[in-house]
Amino acid sequence: MPAIRIIRRTHLPAAEAWLRLTDWERHGAQVPLTRTIITTPPPTRVGTIFTARTGVGRITFDDPMEVTVWRPPAPGIPGLVRLEKRGRTVTGWAEIEIRPLGGAGAEVHWREELRLRGLPRALDPVVAAAGRFLFGRALARLLGR
Repeated sequence: MPAIRIIRRTHLPAAEAWLRLTDWERHGAQVPLTRTIITTPPPTRVGTIFTARTGVGRITFDDPMEVTVWRPPAPGIPGLVRLEKRGRTVTGWAEIEIRPLGGAGAEVHWREELRLRGLPRALDPVVAAAGRFLFGRALARLLGR
């Protein structure tokens, strides 16, 4: 599985970064041709299920995900959310960890391993590079950079 690792610092407090990065509907707005459909009632918690639907017209694919870890940050304690990808096309997992920094701000660690079914493993480096680009851009936008 291609591994994607992104680390960003933000001036935002960890709690604010958490709110922005776990607003699943905003995620869809940051990825081209994608929208997010949340199928469980709020608030987000372990067991929340949502789908990122990407495509144009009839040519689409779904990336259904389930929240399996939900630990918001607390003073001096990192927050962590883990998503398991449950789809037919996209499988794997993603984690977003938000570490409060001593003075101000936070450091965000985005880790993801994904597999696109039907794609040969020889394309893993291309998938990883595309993922780092797309998710890095989405992360910057979600944090308000």
